[in-house]
Amino acid sequence: MNNLKKIGLSALAGSLVATSAFAGEMSVSGGASINVEHTNGGAADTGKTFSMGNQLTFSGSGELDNGLNVALSFVIDQNDDSTTAGAAYSGGPFDSHSVTISSDSLGSLKFSGEGGSSAVSALDGTAGGDIWDNFDDAGAIKPTGVGGGDNSMMYTLPSMVDGLSINAGYTPAGSATDSATSYSATYSGVEGLSVSYGVGEDTTVGNAGEGTALKASYAYGPVTVGYSSYEFDTTGTTSDDDTTGYSVSYTVSDELSVTYASEEVTRPGKQDAEFSSISAAYTVGGMTISAAMQDAENIDGTTTATEDRERWALGLSFAF
Repeated sequence: MNNLKKIGLSALAGSLVATSAFAGEMSVSGGASINVEHTNGGAADTGKTFSMGNQLTFSGSGELDNGLNVALSFVIDQNDDSTTAGAAYSGGPFDSHSVTISSDSLGSLKFSGEGGSSAVSALDGTAGGDIWDNFDDAGAIKPTGVGGGDNSMMYTLPSMVDGLSINAGYTPAGSATDSATSYSATYSGVEGLSVSYGVGEDTTVGNAGEGTALKASYAYGPVTVGYSSYEFDTTGTTSDDDTTGYSVSYTVSDELSVTYASEEVTRPGKQDAEFSSISAAYTVGGMTISAAMQDAENIDGTTTATEDRERWALGLSFAF
């Protein structure tokens, strides 16, 4: 990691109390990855067979004269997902960016210009690791997210009880959405245990609903067990969905770990879509080698034979 020290940053908002430029610290971190994937089953599959990723994250922080801390994060990321050798990059180079204002007594307030999360989506997917997402190109049934996105805000209350974190999110109205709120709490006051609960609104015009998430994990020695449940309910029933997942991980050594995971996505009038995965990761220095074998049944909620798929993937990533 390279540090660019004493970069002057100016306070922009009068509500923060006017102050002169202050000394902070800017750091740059990043990584690169190479992935080879293959999916069996079904007709012509549009899943990726080769992908490369690279990302740089610029992070800076400093303390104002009034005691408030200000942190900045900006991500430059450009991905190449291609099944054709020599194909050009697609998409822009810019990704998530945010500013966070915090203090011990006031908690923290995060403004996300792009890539923000709601208090529910910040619980970070299923316990199984969102296996369904690897079959999304094949039309997989997927959970309906709530809140977050561009120009969103997240407030984390100051610590009141050891191990308890409480968040509240707000997303203003957009061209096809009304404003949305979300709330979550995470308790990690028992060694090895983490339990989270969140509820939030989806205010998409014509399909308003509410999402509820529950996650728990417990680590004992080299074994970690995780469970998650996510429910999305609308005023009707056809767009409702429930997603459950669990995982069991075993840390063989400081370098090697093995994980088994399973997920199930249900929707009224559809067959349950079922996903499972067994994976391993080996880390040495800043390099991680990973391998996964995954299986999916009833991807699109039907029993059509072509909607059962198998996938394997090999990955190599570097962090610097």
